[in-house]
Amino acid sequence: MQTLYESKNDALESALLGALAPDEPWALLERFASLVRESSSDDERAAFQYIADRLSALGIPHTMHMPELFLSVPVRASLAVGDKSYRAKTPAFSISTPASGISGECVRIEGFAAGRSADFFDFTPLSDVDVTGKIVVVDGFGGPPPVWYFQNKGAKGAIFINPGVDIHWGICTTIWGAPDLDNYQRQPDIPVLSINRPDGNELLALMAQGTVTATLHTQLKEGWFACPCLVAEIEGAIEPERFALVHGHVDSWDVGIGDNAVGNATLLELARIFHQNREGLARSLRIAWWSGHSTGRYGASTWYADAYGLELARNCIAQMNIDSPGCRWATEYRGVTIMSEAEAFAAQAVQDATGFGFSGERPHQAGDYSFNNIGISSLFMLLSSMPLAKAEAMGYYSVGGCGANIAWHTENDTMEIADKDNLMRDLRVYATSLQRLLNNPLHPYDFRALTVEFKDTLDSYAAAAGEDADFAPAYAALADLDAALAQLHAAAEGLADGAVAAAGVRAYNDALLALARELVPINFTRQGRFRNEPAMRVPALPDLAPALDIADADGHLRRVTQTHLLRGVNRVAWSFETSANIARAALEKM
Repeated sequence: MQTLYESKNDALESALLGALAPDEPWALLERFASLVRESSSDDERAAFQYIADRLSALGIPHTMHMPELFLSVPVRASLAVGDKSYRAKTPAFSISTPASGISGECVRIEGFAAGRSADFFDFTPLSDVDVTGKIVVVDGFGGPPPVWYFQNKGAKGAIFINPGVDIHWGICTTIWGAPDLDNYQRQPDIPVLSINRPDGNELLALMAQGTVTATLHTQLKEGWFACPCLVAEIEGAIEPERFALVHGHVDSWDVGIGDNAVGNATLLELARIFHQNREGLARSLRIAWWSGHSTGRYGASTWYADAYGLELARNCIAQMNIDSPGCRWATEYRGVTIMSEAEAFAAQAVQDATGFGFSGERPHQAGDYSFNNIGISSLFMLLSSMPLAKAEAMGYYSVGGCGANIAWHTENDTMEIADKDNLMRDLRVYATSLQRLLNNPLHPYDFRALTVEFKDTLDSYAAAAGEDADFAPAYAALADLDAALAQLHAAAEGLADGAVAAAGVRAYNDALLALARELVPINFTRQGRFRNEPAMRVPALPDLAPALDIADADGHLRRVTQTHLLRGVNRVAWSFETSANIARAALEKM
């Protein structure tokens, strides 16, 4: 399959890579270094206008949308224990307290901590401490799952002790994008604070001496706010209706150079070089800058997925998220977000563009991945990262961006976090990947890699469930899908160097998009197409994941779980069967 992933237009790829220059992206960074781009703020609008003005100067068609997004913007926060006040930050979507604050007895929760951002959406509650009516004190970051968990356990509030001397901004709602009738009840209803490690240690020491009562003060502005959403389009010449969507967020915590001004600069430079070479593009490139990432839980990207859902479902060939590229000391491509069907393609692109190695990992329910419910094959989120040995030598803990610099989501995320050489190297990866997505005759997806993942997932679930669930229909349908995919790829071997508009090429590509629309949702969603998952971990084949817990279920819950798994097997098996039929139907047209 290697030839499928290599460039089929070396001249265009060379022209694009040769056109890359630091001037445009670095000028954006210098401008954004003075803008605190809080969603719906004047500074954010100034940043969007800067990008729009540059697009106009470059002659690139673009549209500035102004959707109303549901936001929660922190204003101020503090923690009082006795007569002492501690510096604190409150995450977006904490509640605002009365002026007198909310007080309660503190209770220590041990046994888990949120590390890097993936873990904000995935944690295992290990404590049986009674938290009813109390303020929980927890190590880590105040992400959605622990806040939701402690709220439902009856906690009165939550204090999260961050790992270092800085306090990191965050967001604690599980609702993805604007709420709807299915999820608006999930909004947090307790106050949440984050404090730093030295203050946290002092608080824990007081608690070790006896009962401690804390008072939480939080103030946030919450509601529906008009926010910019900027989309540029560079039209392809052969299949202009088909497009790749590449995107990133403009809003920031503080000036946010590493998260995500560097991403905004990358998008602008990609727009410049692809527009400059637009005559050679077979398919279209759509470039989007979002608002509401940090205070709206991916507000604008979700709005776009809603407003343009049908167009995305019909014609989007890939979505690529760009967040925190080109940061200081970020010289490795390890654990990069990638869907299985695109991993070999991404590895080849990174190798060709940089000479570096690559390792991928399953996408987390994070980072403007607002398109899984539509069924779009996806690649990247964070890209280059600091080597683990470097991070360890620096005494850094894990964070969710800035190339692993712990300035992430703090006041320290300033110009020193950006690295011009790393940014230009990462730009080569994005330009190479996009050129091949837009111009190679065949879309570079191998769903046989996904069926290997599915087989491993089924094996783990079946072993856990034992006699409590019958996975045979899913296994049989997966085997049939494997056979159909083998036929599909064998038939496509002679098409890799064909014409983009050839009937056989189009039939094959149509089949790959149809496969993605079928297989991505069953691997990343439980809610169904055009519905958003909560901002919590989504396990592989989530309809079947309760198999991992059935051994610990008794009586009624065991029977309920068996029923759930029976329905889940039906959904998964039907999707595999449908996908096999898609592959075989394409063979007749190729």
